[in-house]
Amino acid sequence: MMARKTLAIAAAAVIGALGLTACGGSDGDDTGSGDGDVAMTFWHNSTTGEGKAYWEDTVAAFEDANPGVTIDIQSIQNEDMDGKLQTALNSGDAPDIFMARGGGKLADVVNAGQVMDISDHIDDATRTAVGEGAFSAFTVNGDVYGMPTAVLPGGIFYSQDLFAEAGIDSPPTTMAELDDAVTALKDAGIAPIALGAKDAWPAAHWYYFFALRACSQDTMEAAAESGTFEDQCWLQAGEELQALADTEPFNNGFLTTAAQQGAGSSAGLLANHEAAMELMGAWNPGVIASLTPDEQPLADLGWFPFPAVEGGAGDPAAMMGGVDGYSCSVDAPQEECTAFLNFFMQQEYQEGYAQAFHTVPASQEAQGVVEEGALQDILEYYNNAPYVMVWLDTLFGQNVGNALNAGVVELLAGQGDPAGIVAAVNDSAARG
Repeated sequence: MMARKTLAIAAAAVIGALGLTACGGSDGDDTGSGDGDVAMTFWHNSTTGEGKAYWEDTVAAFEDANPGVTIDIQSIQNEDMDGKLQTALNSGDAPDIFMARGGGKLADVVNAGQVMDISDHIDDATRTAVGEGAFSAFTVNGDVYGMPTAVLPGGIFYSQDLFAEAGIDSPPTTMAELDDAVTALKDAGIAPIALGAKDAWPAAHWYYFFALRACSQDTMEAAAESGTFEDQCWLQAGEELQALADTEPFNNGFLTTAAQQGAGSSAGLLANHEAAMELMGAWNPGVIASLTPDEQPLADLGWFPFPAVEGGAGDPAAMMGGVDGYSCSVDAPQEECTAFLNFFMQQEYQEGYAQAFHTVPASQEAQGVVEEGALQDILEYYNNAPYVMVWLDTLFGQNVGNALNAGVVELLAGQGDPAGIVAAVNDSAARG
């Protein structure tokens, strides 16, 4: 259940474009007109700016390389994606190509027979460029059900300028140092930590990382298998979060603040120097860039790993994150759908993806274009991490994951406690 990948920055020749003879006789349902054309639908989560333009350009290039194949694109706000996709899958009207994040969420879709096994349709060049680690995030019972596009470990993004204004010389490495930084920022009249708790999962990230530090790797993997929290470290993680929350480190109105939508979101607060820090995954530089006044990368954006927790059983160098990718519906035209997945994994398009989304591409061949300082720091730390755990809501699947996230928000709202988080997970797992 653990996704581990050693990333290497490498250069390689650009792979040539795929060519297809479009036809209606694929293993999946033919959505074409019956005259040899094939049409597919594609859902992604970039609704504005460079990311949206990237997918439009990449789809157009694929269509040019494959006459007779067309792809209808629908961009969906990230926070709406899981719900809309689950509804579409359950109704039998799923998009042919859709965003996937692996872990228990993907396993649920696999077990429901709703996603295509692409194991035998991955180009050798793609397998080599990506490596085994990222593919493991999309592997269920030995078969691969998705194509990785980005490696997204998490940590704390921060404004170097605001840290300097508050007299903070270096990023915190322990929780005691983080507490000191919070105090210094508040004394300087700066909101220490931006949090978009309206969307639940950003708030839950704080619990995830406290658990990563409090629990051993074996304990976390055992919990992933059982779907329950039995070890005392899960309670400890909640107690650490409660202690942090008691220092009132978050922006005013954090419970009603969105994560990524607009200047008033948590990412927007960091983008506009209204808050100093945000705990988030490696997609954050791209989101922040879209929310700065000039819609350019934040010049003073820095990153540091989640601090060490005193007495924790987890390795202090361990990381948590995810692997974003795309899957084909079980009813999609197999030849054309898998060809598109391989197409956008060519070095040219993975480099374009990294630049458009300001993130770390899954293809090791394309990682040489990662130039932003925060992302380079993430890569370096990730390369040396002893292990990387998947986001807990992804790892445990939608039902248990949603219960976990809700339990964390209740604690931060003053309506729950650390024991309530553990109970919420165990009760959800018992209900199946």
